[in-house]
Amino acid sequence: MDLLGSILKSMDKPPSVNEKQKALMKKQREEFQKCQKAEAEKLKLFRQKVEEKINKFVQDDNAKEYKFPAMDQIYRSIIHDVAEVANILAYSFGEEGVDRYIMIFKKEHAPSEDQLNTLRKGEEWNEEVAKRLKEERERKAKEETEYAKSRKRKENFVPNSYYKDKYQHLIGKEAALEAARKTEANSSYGCVPSENKKDQRSIEQTLADIRAKKRRLEMNNETSNCSDNSTK
Repeated sequence: MDLLGSILKSMDKPPSVNEKQKALMKKQREEFQKCQKAEAEKLKLFRQKVEEKINKFVQDDNAKEYKFPAMDQIYRSIIHDVAEVANILAYSFGEEGVDRYIMIFKKEHAPSEDQLNTLRKGEEWNEEVAKRLKEERERKAKEETEYAKSRKRKENFVPNSYYKDKYQHLIGKEAALEAARKTEANSSYGCVPSENKKDQRSIEQTLADIRAKKRRLEMNNETSNCSDNSTK
């Protein structure tokens, strides 16, 4: 114990705070508390003014919206809180730290999406802008409707006649069917060059070949009939 006591006595004692330092610290603490109290009083007074402004706005039947000047976030939060209690709409616009402000609206005069988008872009909203945006929206809706109708007409389109019927009066029904079969696309070809396809004849060439074949058949039939008659 004597050894421990001697060691403790030999150690340096922590520096003591003199009376001057104590007074300075006390003064700083009091100044801080005073600033806090002043700020709280300032915010309280601001809230009272906002409540008066919003109450007056609500009671005015002709008022539809009101724009507050740009202010810091802490003051905007008070306006949002008071507006929520008063059951009205509040929106913030502008750039934070530069010109951020709040606009309040009565719910029966709620802003449209066009108005909100315009204000968010930092542009002015008025009747002329509202009319222009409405016309643009109606024009786009009309174009979309016309496009949908056009697609529906194409999907429901029924041709008056098929190409195999088009040449029926020229080469006969059977020949037209034969032409249709010969000119029908072959799915086995796939996406290959045209020179690799088996039949490279045009429609005109195909029809000419069919007419020639028909004439040969008719001539053969006539020859056959003549032979039969001579035999009899």
